[in-house]
Amino acid sequence: MIEGKSRKQFEKFFVTPYLDSIPLNPSILTLISLLTGISTLPLLFFEYSKSAFCLLLLSGFLDIVDGSLARKKGLISDKGAAFDLISDRMVETAVLIGLYLVEPAVRAFPTILMLSSVYLCTCSFFIVSMFSNKNSEKSFYYSPGIIERAEAFLFFGAMILLPKYFGALSYSFSFLVFLTAFIRMNQYRKST
Repeated sequence: MIEGKSRKQFEKFFVTPYLDSIPLNPSILTLISLLTGISTLPLLFFEYSKSAFCLLLLSGFLDIVDGSLARKKGLISDKGAAFDLISDRMVETAVLIGLYLVEPAVRAFPTILMLSSVYLCTCSFFIVSMFSNKNSEKSFYYSPGIIERAEAFLFFGAMILLPKYFGALSYSFSFLVFLTAFIRMNQYRKST
């Protein structure tokens, strides 16, 4: 939701003016975003939560920049889109595992629930993207939802910085992600 409503404005002020000065290929930025994002896992394990949070933000920012750069330079490709999607899921998985490792005995079930919700939502996203006849500025149809990457990162950030609220945040996150998958599939069912 946040991305759909504010991404263009964010890109206009914080990304687009600087794209010409980036000498890297978008795939290199995706790789840096991936490495930065998965670095949150060991940082969370070793209790460097503020550093983990900063790397999560940097990873999310680079994920925006890589796509914008690919579109600006005309380098959009199926290979690049696939690498970006896989990288995004790897970062999310690393963050969830890192959050689990903070207190495994307490966080096991909520983390399994979050991973399950993300898995189902991702499947619904890909099903709608594959079978939809709609177009998007991205290399595939992007089906919006209640919880998208920006919202997920807000939840992850809150879980990292506010560990005493992990339970409430994780269950809320899971509910909203499951709801996103349900709404997406229901809208797709009605449109076909």
